[in-house]
Amino acid sequence: MSVDPQQASASSPASGRGDPHLAALADDELRMLDAHWRAANYLSVGQIYLMANPLLTEPLRPEHVKPRLLGHWGTSPGLNLVHTHLNRVIKARDLDALCIWGPGHGGPAVVAGSWLEGSYSETYPDITRDAAGMARLFKQFSFPGGVPSHVAPETPGSIHEGGELGYSLSHAYGAALDNPDLVVACVIGDGEAETGPLAASWHSNKFLDPVHDGAVLPILHLNGYKIANPTVLARLPEAELDELLRGYGHDPIHVSGDDPAAVHRAMARAMDTALDRIAAFQRAAREDGATERPRWPVIVLRTPKGWTGPAQVDGLPVEGTWRSHQVPLSAVRDNPDHLRQLEAWLRSYRPEELFDEHGSPRPDVLACVPDGARRLGATPHANGGLLLRELPLPPLERYAVEVDKPGATLHEPTRVLGDLLENVMRGTADRRDFRLVGPDETASNRLQAVYAASGKAWQAQTLDVDEHLDRHGRVMEILSEHTCQGWLEGYLLTGRHGLFSCYEAFVHIVDSMVNQHIKWLRVTRRLPWRTPIASLNYLLTSHVWRQDHNGFSHQDPGFVDHVLNKSPEVVRVYLPPDANTLLSVADHALRSRDYVNVIVAGKQPCFDWLTMEQAKVHCARGAGIWEWAGTENGEREPDVVLAAAGDVPTQEVLAAAQLLRTHLPELAVRVVNVVDIARLLPSEEHPHGMSDFEYDGLFTADKPVIFAYHGYPWLIHRLAYRRTGHKNLHVRGYKEIGTTTTPFDMVVRNDLDRYRLVMDVIDRVPGLAVRAAAVRQRMEDARLRHDEWIRIHGTDLPEVADWSWDG
Repeated sequence: MSVDPQQASASSPASGRGDPHLAALADDELRMLDAHWRAANYLSVGQIYLMANPLLTEPLRPEHVKPRLLGHWGTSPGLNLVHTHLNRVIKARDLDALCIWGPGHGGPAVVAGSWLEGSYSETYPDITRDAAGMARLFKQFSFPGGVPSHVAPETPGSIHEGGELGYSLSHAYGAALDNPDLVVACVIGDGEAETGPLAASWHSNKFLDPVHDGAVLPILHLNGYKIANPTVLARLPEAELDELLRGYGHDPIHVSGDDPAAVHRAMARAMDTALDRIAAFQRAAREDGATERPRWPVIVLRTPKGWTGPAQVDGLPVEGTWRSHQVPLSAVRDNPDHLRQLEAWLRSYRPEELFDEHGSPRPDVLACVPDGARRLGATPHANGGLLLRELPLPPLERYAVEVDKPGATLHEPTRVLGDLLENVMRGTADRRDFRLVGPDETASNRLQAVYAASGKAWQAQTLDVDEHLDRHGRVMEILSEHTCQGWLEGYLLTGRHGLFSCYEAFVHIVDSMVNQHIKWLRVTRRLPWRTPIASLNYLLTSHVWRQDHNGFSHQDPGFVDHVLNKSPEVVRVYLPPDANTLLSVADHALRSRDYVNVIVAGKQPCFDWLTMEQAKVHCARGAGIWEWAGTENGEREPDVVLAAAGDVPTQEVLAAAQLLRTHLPELAVRVVNVVDIARLLPSEEHPHGMSDFEYDGLFTADKPVIFAYHGYPWLIHRLAYRRTGHKNLHVRGYKEIGTTTTPFDMVVRNDLDRYRLVMDVIDRVPGLAVRAAAVRQRMEDARLRHDEWIRIHGTDLPEVADWSWDG
């Protein structure tokens, strides 16, 4: 491939022609950049292959090579090139910078850069910056008891797990939000560029405020191949790729080639051009009041996959092909030709020029490396807990609803929460470290009070009909759950706070993303140098039981099941039954650290059951008896337990309890409400779990338990299957039966309604089947009457629609 260094310039008025930064690289600077790059390449290869003889002070022998060769070489030389040139501009311009390494399979490259700059040895003192430390660095990579092959939480300077592709650019923008002095470089692999989440995240530039936010510099690395196939963007004609990137709102700068000296010169010029444009855009917005949306630069870097590695192996081309993706020489221990090729490959970097006799990097190698916290592996932005401040949360009593007696008034819980969030947004107006994100649903989810404190971030065209759009807003809405998730993760990982509001059924779109974040948090909890960050908080509303208007497609409560499969020390799930309990749970979640908190709460009018003081106590307990709702008198054990988790199930349980008080007054009924679902787990399985003694005291060991649950009923069975009284546990919940219908018909269709719950009690309490047969028949008749009524009137039965608690 040929290289044209002039491709790295562009015709933008802000290109900075004449700027001293754009002067051609001096020969000495080129030599030092190349030395750093070669050293990083050498260290990358060494990590993949070697467990001894790190400096090749003796001929390479099979026993110097790891028995299992794991890792990915193909993307590493390109990442090393980016790392080298980021070092140069950070040092020359005294930049505050962070890099998101999208091709996470390039773990050895990022570790190599961190070791060279010294941040790795500062983080892990046993991995010294000498021959002994280099040997340990090599051996630990993809080795039992060592470090993963990806860019992982263990990697200094990283906030982006490389195990799953698609999220790098949204993470980068999340990191840049409200970080006005930060430049976030984001290397996007061309395989990653084919994913849906990455494609949507290109639109993040329409939300980036050049006044209050930092800048993102995407670097699209086109090395041509994925694991076994060519990549789409690498095969597009350059003009077509430019049209695509310009359509996304970017101005591309091209660097391409395979001659190192020419590529270094072109890359240096591209970096300078891009950073000069960024500085000009920010200066125009911050000093001159410019409001036109910038056309931010993007660098398109074309270098061969597996660059500088073996050109051929066993007669087949490797460098510049998909065969270089992982381990180009796979039989080094057994094949003498492979061993000779590996040694020649390593020696081609001339390690004796790069490291002194003690194994330390020589001065030329480190000449481009910045100092202190400017180093990419040492930036505090990649260890966000160092920058985190407590949120200014107001007293909950200021927003609590008055509850003179249970069930006498109704409020929309999320609207009440919206008033609290408006206060949080207002209280962080100057410090700008709280964001509310969601896919076009803030007002739909009744959180629109926040607009009084901050509008919706928006840098694109506005029309007179638009409402609440704000160039400097901190409410983020885009109809891409992936992008919302990525923004918020990047924001939290760099030391800020936030909340993700979403329709319950569609939060599943980010199932895989939350998996990765939970894994990240679990690993960081075991790394003493990683400081805790603000929790990732979900508010799931417009939930299954009140999606009667949108119908079956909008009904899915299964995100809770998904999350509760994950690391128990990280995940928390809350189902507050009314407005005050929602306030209490939200306050706890916003104050917490290193968790993924899932809060499921309705936005429709809901009965108020507990005062604020009662709500705090109940939420702290997680599950408890509502004595005022039952009919047990303490003189004997209850005959039956009615349990509920969720707002609609709570209402149906209380309505059932009221029916039982009326029709079977002699029955001793205990009513239990569960806010924290993990309380049902054994204490040895989850930090919030109950001991068997505590569980049996609450639910009894041998009495029937009729449990009305918000989601899929088998989750409750799974959580409680080892409990003594599990055989007496009968759960009602969502059975994947739904349509467009009335609110009460939804619960009837899924057998969660009050009449069915009374029938369940009669069926399961010994002796009631005969004695209460007439009551059971009346309950069945009510269900039939309901079915006929809605088909004639289109509304719920008056006895249901007008029901209130009279206990």
